Amino acid sequence: MWGANLSGTFNALRVIYKPQLCMPQVVISDFSKLQIPLCFKQNRIKAVVLDKDNTFAKPYDDKVYAGYQAEWDHLKQCYPGAELLIVSNTAGTSDDKNYMQAEKIEKTIRVPVLRHKTKKPGCYREVMAYFKEKGVCNSPKEVAVVGDRLFTDVMMANLMGSYGVWISDGVVPNNQLVSKMEKHYYQRLLSKGYRPLDPCKND
Repeated sequence: MWGANLSGTFNALRVIYKPQLCMPQVVISDFSKLQIPLCFKQNRIKAVVLDKDNTFAKPYDDKVYAGYQAEWDHLKQCYPGAELLIVSNTAGTSDDKNYMQAEKIEKTIRVPVLRHKTKKPGCYREVMAYFKEKGVCNSPKEVAVVGDRLFTDVMMANLMGSYGVWISDGVVPNNQLVSKMEKHYYQRLLSKGYRPLDPCKND
């Protein structure tokens, strides 16, 4: 059994004071709609962070969903090596014994998986440290985070000062209560006039 995500619980409370933390800069229905290469305003994206489950793969499946293979190949071509990074709340965490799941994913799809002590969204410092160490980029404005969860993937992007791309429908319908609550909360924020944070104004 995977451990509790204390980082997610703690950071989710931040939306009480700053609701925009869970608002994405871009919303797409599924991975096939991702514009590659990614670009936001005057910022060229040099690094892409990917969630796995229900983003480019079915939940608990380590393979790229067949319907997304063309987009996946294009993404890897535009962001080779360390420029593309998988950040999961299962693989690569302390719950992943000897990082066996992370290694399996890396062998299957040949993309690095971040080893991180803190779960999303709280691991944003570890993400930036990785890209800086690899010489990929130095500014969070050059990073985009792509995922299907508002309170983990998108919030991590905003905490980091990066761009969040929310995959609203995923590979398969997500009928979990948390996912439904996230979508309801997002629509409520829009109805109240809230708008996403602008990473360019975080300097």
